[in-house]
Amino acid sequence: MTPPRARRPRAPAWTATLTWKAAVFIAVMCCALAALLGTLVHVSVTGQTVRDAREKALAQLGDVTRLYEAGEPLPPFAGLDPEGLPEPLRRLTAHGERGTMVADHQGRPTMWAAGPADGHALAVRVDHSLGAGTIDALDRSIVGSSILAIAATLAVGAAAVTRVTRRLHATAQVARRITAGDLDARVDDPRTKDPRRPQDEVATVSGALDTMASTLQRKLQSEQRFTADVAHELRTPLTGLSAAAELLPEGRPAELVRDRVKAMRGLTEDLLEISRLDARNETVDLAVHGLGPLVERVVRASGTDTEVRIVRDATVETDRRRLERVLGNLVANAHRHGRPPVVVTVDGPTVTVRDHGPGYPEYLLASGPQRFRTESGGKGHGLGLTIAVGQAEVIGAELVFANAQNGAAEGGGAEARILLPEYVRFEDADAPAE
Repeated sequence: MTPPRARRPRAPAWTATLTWKAAVFIAVMCCALAALLGTLVHVSVTGQTVRDAREKALAQLGDVTRLYEAGEPLPPFAGLDPEGLPEPLRRLTAHGERGTMVADHQGRPTMWAAGPADGHALAVRVDHSLGAGTIDALDRSIVGSSILAIAATLAVGAAAVTRVTRRLHATAQVARRITAGDLDARVDDPRTKDPRRPQDEVATVSGALDTMASTLQRKLQSEQRFTADVAHELRTPLTGLSAAAELLPEGRPAELVRDRVKAMRGLTEDLLEISRLDARNETVDLAVHGLGPLVERVVRASGTDTEVRIVRDATVETDRRRLERVLGNLVANAHRHGRPPVVVTVDGPTVTVRDHGPGYPEYLLASGPQRFRTESGGKGHGLGLTIAVGQAEVIGAELVFANAQNGAAEGGGAEARILLPEYVRFEDADAPAE
């Protein structure tokens, strides 16, 4: 059996932010630039310091060589084959050449200069401690200055990037509000107000989002007004048509006319209800109800062969009329588009309506119910589930659509779950847990 592959540790979420990425980029670039400039300065100053020390040592070597040729005593810093002379210089003088080299002598940096003299190495040494100290001090200054420059650049860069990301977060928040249905939300970036003011990329995105939201709002409001106007205009002739149908003599033609008039009146009422839900000015009449008895009453009123199972009853604070509308539409949809048995289950504040038919179509599971888009078989006008979703939103309930995934013995089917906020009394909430 192949052992399970170990999961790679995931990086923290903040490492994916634009601020973090910008900070890392700025830090890397500053470090690279500081290293490059520091290296160039170090090489330049070191080369100049060594050249000055070499020229001084060679000048002293020339003076010592004249003293040696004149037979005069040599100064203390010079001598033939002196102790501590670097071996490369010994070999160089053995070939009759002159040279210089920096090496430690008695724990101090020293510039050596040597040349051939009667088969020996005539050498002088010049203390190089001052030059080496200058280079060390310069290196420390470069490192300290680089750290300060990197810190200052990071602070300024982080502040600049944070301003940009803050504006991006504000734009994303407005986009989420628009997605949730708040079509009045706008970014209102001040850079988009004045056309003479130059706009950056964030301002361009913000302006495009505001323009899109305004256009979408106008189109939706136009659609809502059209739906409401059509429903209101149909209501008056349908009322007259319904009254006229009641005057027809009894028979199959009259029954068909009354049935079609009833369907048209139902569609008109649905359109009016949707237009009210779209206006988002509905008021809620909250009261405390037992969920189990309320569900049983809705199922009895539907006149359908629906089984009710109460696993655990609960008390909810909701608008009874709107909740009954949601449950009634779900039960009617299950009988119209599914197959029996249809089961309504109450488990605490959750109500599940399930049938054993082909299940919900993919488009509904992906993006929710759509108006005037019928399900399998082409029956209905697609407004029942749309109204159920709207009324559930008004009463603060969550309506979830799914397809049952039980075994073959129980079959599949469509499953709608209503999650209601459970009502808790203050005395129950304050009582200690047993």
